[in-house]
Amino acid sequence: MGKRIFYFLLTNILVLLTISIIFSVLPIGSYINAQGGIDIGTLLIFSAVIGFTGAFISLGMSRWMAKKMMNVHVLDPNGNLSAAERDVVEKVHRLSRAAGLMHMPEVGIYNSPEVNAFATGPSKKRSLVAVSTGLLQEMDDAAVEGVIAHEVAHVANGDMVTMTLLQGIVNTFVVFLSRIAAWTVSRFVKEDLAPIVHFIAVIVFQIVFSILGSLVVFAYSRYREFHADSGGAALAGKDKMAHALRMLKAYSNRVTGEEQTSVATLKINNKRNVVQLFSTHPDLDERIRRLEMK
Repeated sequence: MGKRIFYFLLTNILVLLTISIIFSVLPIGSYINAQGGIDIGTLLIFSAVIGFTGAFISLGMSRWMAKKMMNVHVLDPNGNLSAAERDVVEKVHRLSRAAGLMHMPEVGIYNSPEVNAFATGPSKKRSLVAVSTGLLQEMDDAAVEGVIAHEVAHVANGDMVTMTLLQGIVNTFVVFLSRIAAWTVSRFVKEDLAPIVHFIAVIVFQIVFSILGSLVVFAYSRYREFHADSGGAALAGKDKMAHALRMLKAYSNRVTGEEQTSVATLKINNKRNVVQLFSTHPDLDERIRRLEMK
């Protein structure tokens, strides 16, 4: 799930900035009243429109962005596939049917030594489940099925849509607070410089608040991982899901140096520090413990 959240957040920040700049340049959406103060009601509506528009545009682009940035090779179920490729497709389709999905996700493989997989897409009808070549090489068949079941559970749970709604709320506060802060800063400069200072300050504060707001999204992501583990256990079996998590832990324990960077987005290491706040995944030991308690 780490890749999914990373690209969604990156796209969201870029889209939000683009929309904000367009609104700032064009004579629309003005929230400054005749006295030079802020019309709070207008600004709140303005912020919500930009915030949710940015979130839903990011959602719509999520599958396309993931394919392009990860260079995902989409597998044609009716094409000439290798035995390994066909096995991945069959696993995704079988588990998707078990999850009650009416439309089969696109299935892809991307070339990377990291042990990773992700699911993304704007809806259950237009989803993508992709696995890395490293995952297929490092994990046995049961663990691969557990990981795929986990990703299919994300699709079945509609996590990308709920993530988008949360991101829309976060974006609204980001846009609102960044303009309040920018307006405040612009009050401390000469009147002829105020517009340009306000414009630049909006961009700077929006980036800063977007990063801070991402902590809320990361926290939600960690919360949903436990649900996806439960969903994966229901689809593939508790033993396979637990086995997959243990193999991830064994893999992370032998990752060192540059290899540690390759799994950073998965956060499958077991360090408990401030960095965990920026992790999309909870501690592996905790995931295994909660799964075994069910």
